[in-house]
Amino acid sequence: MKLFHVLDVMRKGDRVISMLHSENKQVRNLLLKGKFGLEKESLRVCPDGFFSHTSHPFPNDHNIVRDFCENQTEINTPVLSSAKEAIDYLELYNRKIQKKLSELPVREYLWPFSNPPYIRNEEDIPIARFYGSDSSKTRYREYLSDRYGRYKMTFSGIHVNYSFDEELLRQDFKLSGQKNFPEYKNKLYVELAKKAAVYGWILVSITAASPLMDSSFVEKKMYGMDTFNGMASTRCSELGYWNYFTPTFDYTNIHSYADSIRKYVEDGWIRYPSELYYPIRLKPAGENNIDNLREKGVSHIELRMFDLNPLVPEGLEIKDVIFAQLFLVWLASNELPEVSAKDQIHAVQNFKNAAHYDLKTVKIVLPNGNVNSAADTALGILSQMKKFYHGYPEEIKEVLQFEEDKFVNHENRYAWKVRQQYSNGFVKKGMQLAKERQNQALGKIKETRAIAHDAAAQQIIA
Repeated sequence: MKLFHVLDVMRKGDRVISMLHSENKQVRNLLLKGKFGLEKESLRVCPDGFFSHTSHPFPNDHNIVRDFCENQTEINTPVLSSAKEAIDYLELYNRKIQKKLSELPVREYLWPFSNPPYIRNEEDIPIARFYGSDSSKTRYREYLSDRYGRYKMTFSGIHVNYSFDEELLRQDFKLSGQKNFPEYKNKLYVELAKKAAVYGWILVSITAASPLMDSSFVEKKMYGMDTFNGMASTRCSELGYWNYFTPTFDYTNIHSYADSIRKYVEDGWIRYPSELYYPIRLKPAGENNIDNLREKGVSHIELRMFDLNPLVPEGLEIKDVIFAQLFLVWLASNELPEVSAKDQIHAVQNFKNAAHYDLKTVKIVLPNGNVNSAADTALGILSQMKKFYHGYPEEIKEVLQFEEDKFVNHENRYAWKVRQQYSNGFVKKGMQLAKERQNQALGKIKETRAIAHDAAAQQIIA
């Protein structure tokens, strides 16, 4: 089938309007300067494949926290200047966790998949406990438990945070004709959020890695039978993290964007802004709340759709992080016409469709009305990205080819590999992998590794 030109929707007449002035040599030289931060969730489990019920073992470490469950550890890396540094720090904190878990009276492990292992019942999923001034965090989790059920809250994933380098933004600001830098910066990120909402489904399709579930997730007391529901990423599919309504946003400026989120709280659709389960978020510096976003502006964009990748020790393939950067820069360098509420509703469905196992049987609907399979639409996007990055270093070309190969041959997708390797005993094979990963981490702690952050490494793991 002949591919349509995926960027027709990004054109006004025959002229492409750039957000970032990527045609300018100075700007283009700075395009790939940015900051990265990773958030990785993992469940702590016992040797038998059931959830741990011990207290969070890192109560005073702000880089290792809890998400919904008491046994759901979350690594928050520092803000770093490259994908490699971010992955390195992810690995360092993973080693620290594995070391601690191996020393507990009853040894525990990190479950390496986004979908949970055995679940006895809802009471088997311990809500994270906070006390004193933080007790409201527990009340919030109890509210989520009542509203959405605890089973859904056991899904784990990775969030990739990205911000454009200040030097890049300052250089582009000079060419923008605008007079107020904070307004320029906020508008850039708001426009980027809109574009990522329309096209970000491609990130789901390239990182989906959770096609298998244990039967106990769908039927109580039925343990040990593999379940395949036709999804490559259950947590990103219609079965996963979504509200009971489809939100739409006002992308006119940062104030209207923040107010459109606040309105869902005021109208009773959700109780808290953080309850808005959307794959793209704009975040301010400091405390993450709507007032800060409105008053202080955008610090970075958060991509919330990455599955844990059990095929690599870190749980996240570095090429996927680099691709996320390339994708955001590409989006920011192309103008998108106004997106209607209907287009935004289609965009949410696109995310859910991209989570399916077979990307040739589901469709993507773009704002220009073009409809095609997810696989063919993704190939069209990657073709445009290859043109955009022509002349960049060879490693950029390699990353784009790595992602393209997933749509050319489904056997290159993580979900396909996971289903092939971990069927016929998903939890048992998963526990074998969890134990292997812990042993690998403990072995690396004993090694002397000459990396740029070696002093920091010793301090983190100690």
